[in-house]
Amino acid sequence: MPNKKKITLQTIADQMGLTVHTVSKALRGLPGMSEETRSEVIGLAARLGYRTKEQERGLAVERIPIYSSKPRRFAFIVPHEGLVFIHQKLYDGVQSRLAEFGHKLEMLFAPPDQGSEAAFDDWADTNGLHYTDGLFLTPMITAKIEEQLLRLPVTKILLNYPPAAQVDSLIWDVSSAVHQSVRYLLDRGHRRILYIGDIRLHRGFRLRWQAFQEAMNSAGLSAEEDCHLTRAGSKEWYTAMLSELLIRERPTAILSGLEQDLAWVYYGCSLLGRHIPSDYSLIGLEHAPNAHLPDLTRPEMPVKEVGVRGADRMLWRLSNPNLPYEHIRLQGGFHRGSTVLEAPAE
Repeated sequence: MPNKKKITLQTIADQMGLTVHTVSKALRGLPGMSEETRSEVIGLAARLGYRTKEQERGLAVERIPIYSSKPRRFAFIVPHEGLVFIHQKLYDGVQSRLAEFGHKLEMLFAPPDQGSEAAFDDWADTNGLHYTDGLFLTPMITAKIEEQLLRLPVTKILLNYPPAAQVDSLIWDVSSAVHQSVRYLLDRGHRRILYIGDIRLHRGFRLRWQAFQEAMNSAGLSAEEDCHLTRAGSKEWYTAMLSELLIRERPTAILSGLEQDLAWVYYGCSLLGRHIPSDYSLIGLEHAPNAHLPDLTRPEMPVKEVGVRGADRMLWRLSNPNLPYEHIRLQGGFHRGSTVLEAPAE
């Protein structure tokens, strides 16, 4: 790789077969090219370590050191149960950003929840967590393990909604995503909206439900829990409850708060001989485009961007250890898709 200090716009232009003018416009967000070309230019610039003067000024304002005298080592902690899509996307975001500064990121699986304090301490010692420069804590780690990780005497960034703890946190704003979704349905005449999604397992899941209640109440509509499917259960129980609610509540639209429930939504509708979107409009809180439902109406979740900002916040915190903690939420756009129709006339 070329020396970062010698990377110029011409270097990037030569490698991509573009003009310097086009590369400059791409990095400054100006029009005049496809978004695919812009993304490729930005990606190559990041890999080569090139930064515009505006980017370097921004890092200086944030008090993030652009060059480090030594590479740092960070740990990225994921749940013991295994990876899901959001963990990989978060890791990609954190890793890509830290690599620009010459730092290293190691992914570690959290220990089992049922272990003792001594077992946790052994796991932390084995993985050298006390000697890392910082920890990134991801969603879906159990409350017990998260609490133990937060007590470790190293810098931490929580890539999740914050608990009652002194820690910087970043997350994609699911509350805003739910409000966007409800507003979109209301604007198309839907008043009977069925919420589907477990609200007990994780903080973020509960916040989605609370945001749904707030959005419905703001429109003068009730959102009582017994009128919605807010619990997990066996396949038989789940499909029976979904069928009962579809018949009893007669919704015109469904908001699926968890991406893993989408298949069950389609299955439950099919059991009643009903279809999406002709019988029920549907919005799903997906973390990425669904390969089976590419045109699903959904709020866009900036998961990888949270990882990138989380890396910046980690470097900022190391340089500013005494400043107040911050909780940052990133808001995404909205993909209108084809699974929402106008509500039928009453």
